[in-house]
Amino acid sequence: MATSPFHELSVFLVVARHKSFTRAAKELGVSTSAVSQTVRLLEERVEQPLLFRTTRSVSLTDAGQRLVERAAPGMESALSALENLSTDTTQLSGTLRFTVPFFALSIVLEPVLPRFLQEYPQVRVEARVSDQLVNIVAEGLDAGFRLTESVERDMVQVRLIPPFRFLVLGSPAYLRRRGTPTKPADLTRHDCIGYRAPTTGLLYHWELERGRREVRVPVKGPLVSDNAQFMMRMAAAGLGLVYAAEVEAAPFLRAGTLQPVLEDWAPTVPGGFIYYPHRARASPPLRAFIDVARKVLSAS
Repeated sequence: MATSPFHELSVFLVVARHKSFTRAAKELGVSTSAVSQTVRLLEERVEQPLLFRTTRSVSLTDAGQRLVERAAPGMESALSALENLSTDTTQLSGTLRFTVPFFALSIVLEPVLPRFLQEYPQVRVEARVSDQLVNIVAEGLDAGFRLTESVERDMVQVRLIPPFRFLVLGSPAYLRRRGTPTKPADLTRHDCIGYRAPTTGLLYHWELERGRREVRVPVKGPLVSDNAQFMMRMAAAGLGLVYAAEVEAAPFLRAGTLQPVLEDWAPTVPGGFIYYPHRARASPPLRAFIDVARKVLSAS
């Protein structure tokens, strides 16, 4: 049976993503032999092998790797365009389930959700708020929001928040009383509000960098918490220094209740990303949420 290059390419990309004919067949809802035959047709079309096959593994040839790098982004856009054309967005419905860390509430969900739910009133949103890393596939969630270093490699990532810094912050009263640290080693002589990571249970060592030099400081102080907003409020009350994302600390900085120190040691992270598995490209509510989030957050 004749097949189109578009169909052959889409099947090949699924095999390349899974590194498995069996898992690709399961996702596509066809037999393994049908998947294998379709890939062979594509290889005949381009007149070179795209995959190395053994009884135990599947891997890409150099030509296959080049094809994935060049074709995958365009294929994702083409499929998204087709799905958008076939969907009447005024009738979007269903439940959109997220996992979000606490810091994403004020900088992502709170500004975006009112606009999104106004435009798509038939969609219900369930936000599970936790700083723990969650397997969204195992938990049956549509998407999550994290810093990029926390996202699994096989997920689609869409940047919603541009790169930002992590800052060491203190209240004016505390800095007048205890002095201003001028180098990372000074932090060991200050009261610092500690953060205990909910996933590992370990106290977080503050990460600082200047140029190529990186240091991790094991700080101590009168308070440990796993909630950044609470920690910043306590820092603003003069309890000690705090380490926080600049985007989350923005209200305290504007009010002058916290001010940065050691700014030349402030590390920058790539930003905040919504992420989802490849299967979620078929979710119109998720695509609609991302579109609204981009508009709202780019305007803020």
